[in-house]
Amino acid sequence: MPQAILLQDHETLGERGSVVDVSKGYLRNYLIPRKLAQPATKGAIVAAEKRRETAEKAAATALASAQETAALLSKTVLTIPHQAGDDGRLFGSVTTQDIVDAIQEARGIAIDRRNVSLEEPIRTVGTRMIEVEVEDGVVATIKTMVVEQK
Repeated sequence: MPQAILLQDHETLGERGSVVDVSKGYLRNYLIPRKLAQPATKGAIVAAEKRRETAEKAAATALASAQETAALLSKTVLTIPHQAGDDGRLFGSVTTQDIVDAIQEARGIAIDRRNVSLEEPIRTVGTRMIEVEVEDGVVATIKTMVVEQK
């Protein structure tokens, strides 16, 4: 049985970069024309191994960078001024976009507003702990103070 290196993840065969045994006809007629796999020659196996190692190093570097960013954000205290009434209720609300803008202004870190975990917009003056997902699995908790604008 010939071997093939998968170029993309496949449900039944395995993950990208793995070497699998497949029938000659399946490789020639299905996998290669759809660019799902290539024949596993010695040179192709070495190249696939190098690509996998490079991808692992890049992922480790990205994770370390995300953890540093999360540590920096965890030390950050955001102060968001907003107009409020005498009873401490805000005119309007503080949304995830306001929090992202405050992070950008305070630390210069660009974060997508969808990564800010806010169950509902903040409508009162006070202090809250808000979770921000920097990257998949890396979460920072930011102390956010909403104060009355003078």
